[in-house]
Amino acid sequence: MVAVILAVILAVVAVFAWSWWHNHPPYGPEALAIKSSVRFVSYEEARTALGENADAPLASGRDQLVLGRISWQDPPKPLDGGSFAIFLIDKRTHHKPEVIAVSAPQEAVGLGSAGVDNKIEERYPWLRGAGSLKVRDNEWRDNGGRLGVADENASPLTFVALFPYLEKPDREPTIATAPVAMSDLLLALVYMGPDGQVYWAQRLQG
Repeated sequence: MVAVILAVILAVVAVFAWSWWHNHPPYGPEALAIKSSVRFVSYEEARTALGENADAPLASGRDQLVLGRISWQDPPKPLDGGSFAIFLIDKRTHHKPEVIAVSAPQEAVGLGSAGVDNKIEERYPWLRGAGSLKVRDNEWRDNGGRLGVADENASPLTFVALFPYLEKPDREPTIATAPVAMSDLLLALVYMGPDGQVYWAQRLQG
């Protein structure tokens, strides 16, 4: 009987130990010495900043372009199947841009969304808008996109996000739109593990 109880205790301890190890971040944001900036730019300035690696989003009239730059030093360990996620969110509407151009190889950085983004929003209330937009019970809509970084060597990273001006939209937009002020923008970097573990989130701007 004692042996059975000890076996159960050891099994429980092993499960908790594995869970802690599995979800424990290999390093914190301070290890990356992250630097960042965001500012409004014209289309020509966006083209110059992105260089030949990407086409700047087309903007005209009252559309706005936001140029972001993020850099980090070599992490203590490679991503090894993990990733960084870069979020640019309008804090008023909790929407993200739908169009983001980035000066990095396609295999290193991509634009999109993932189910784990909802977990990020649940864990970090200040990152509201990171996940999908709930419009009614059991109905969700895409809420713009974020950048997923699969290569830790993608630093320094430059991106340009489009905030289109919509003249009398048919319904409430589900993406970030113009006009937007710099004080409305939140820029954050999230570190996720290979199995979708949310290691940490770091507010960079806003």
